[in-house]
Amino acid sequence: MPEISSNDIREWDDERLDNEINEAYRSLFTLRFQHATRQLENYRTLRTARRTIARLRTIKRERQLQENAVETVPTSEVSE
Repeated sequence: MPEISSNDIREWDDERLDNEINEAYRSLFTLRFQHATRQLENYRTLRTARRTIARLRTIKRERQLQENAVETVPTSEVSE
């Protein structure tokens, strides 16, 4: 996956975000396998893959927290 800015990722819908997370994990698995068999030429790709997964999961978690914040508005604020 080429380097994509966090702002661009935030524009994606949930389905695409989930698909990209799954694809990033598959890519990381492949890279780890190549590393174990000494076929990986650029070791930095492992770091990049892990950071991409972290970025995607962070954005997914931000969305979950925003949904929970909207759902759990105290009743005293709603009645006012």
